[in-house]
Amino acid sequence: MFEYGRGSPAPGPPEDPAETAPPSPPARRPRIAARDHASILHADLDSFYASVEQRDQPRLRGRPVLVGGGVVLAASYEAKAVGVRTPMNIGRALSLCPDATVVPPRMSVYAEASRSVFEIFADTTPIVEGISIDEAFLDVAGLRRIKGEPEAIAADLRTRVRRELGLPISVGIAGTKFLAKVASAVAKPDGLLRVEPAEELEFLHPLPVHRLWGVGPVTERALHAHGIERVGQLAELGEAGLRPIVGAAAARHLHALSWARDPRRVETGRRRRSLGAQRALGRRPHPPAEIEAYLHGLTDRLGRRLRAAQRCCRTVVLRMRFDDFTRATRSHTLPAATDHTETILAAARGLLTEAMPLITARGLTLIGLALTNLENADPRQLTLPFDQGPTPALDTTLDALRTRFGSGAVTRAALLRHGEGLSVPMLPD
Repeated sequence: MFEYGRGSPAPGPPEDPAETAPPSPPARRPRIAARDHASILHADLDSFYASVEQRDQPRLRGRPVLVGGGVVLAASYEAKAVGVRTPMNIGRALSLCPDATVVPPRMSVYAEASRSVFEIFADTTPIVEGISIDEAFLDVAGLRRIKGEPEAIAADLRTRVRRELGLPISVGIAGTKFLAKVASAVAKPDGLLRVEPAEELEFLHPLPVHRLWGVGPVTERALHAHGIERVGQLAELGEAGLRPIVGAAAARHLHALSWARDPRRVETGRRRRSLGAQRALGRRPHPPAEIEAYLHGLTDRLGRRLRAAQRCCRTVVLRMRFDDFTRATRSHTLPAATDHTETILAAARGLLTEAMPLITARGLTLIGLALTNLENADPRQLTLPFDQGPTPALDTTLDALRTRFGSGAVTRAALLRHGEGLSVPMLPD
């Protein structure tokens, strides 16, 4: 029978809506055969930012904590218990939880805590696939003779993270990545849950459909409209029955997951396929010049990260969230891959100009920028004529100054009254 670890709640909604999105499948690595034992771990730090603040400030322990400014970047489980979610407006969060303490984020501290956690992961097994700064998959199938059974390895990992770093972490164990991640979400907070292959469907089918990767709010509403609320109901409907509701590709994907089919292996050394940054703006009106200034700051930040990773991008994506909480994206693919800030900015400004009538009509509460279709920077195919490309001298000089003196050492004049905004720590590429 699958087992819930100490402190595990009954199945409930995931900690973050982003958890419903599946990681991209590997491009060329061979897929794993179905395992007859649970040996994939999904380790996920609980309310990471808030837990770090509670660790470093004893007065906050056991109290509701909100990390953020205009919006909630993280909420402790005491705040989540009364309905606070990310990325909720701080005012709305405080109306739900008036006794919460609001703490400004300390990104450098979170980045250091993440590095320490990943050192423990790497000391547990060499096969680690980082998903974000606070979660990873670990394959421990080959460690039985060295370290014991997967559940003992997971228990030891949780003990080390708590003892050495003072942070709670939940771990799910299963025969596939998908079920391991679902198990860790069900085990929260600070729990351990093992799902053996023979018990997968017994565990999975009673869960709500939003537990499946790829089921976001829109898909969930469509499924509910057809009376499908549990994974088992979706599985019984079959792929053919799902096609009219979610489309052919999604039907194939969701049907496979509903029967616990996920042959992807734990990947090491994978490079990310996109870079992104965003800035919450609040609900007051924002003049076009201010919005464009924020876009400049996001472009500078992403351009620096792109060059530091020695990557180039082909596609620029503008992301927007409006006053009614709906979202929209606009994208532009460049004729050639680039890491030049001004080239990326020109594409981003074009997308913003195109979207400005929509922004004026609906109001803007968040602006984001993503760079996708990434390629390695070298070697790079040169285009003719060779002397008409933008020079990277300014970009590299500014990168060196910001590396030496901090990201705020040199900034655009348009951002002087608005600041650079928060830069969320990320895993090394």
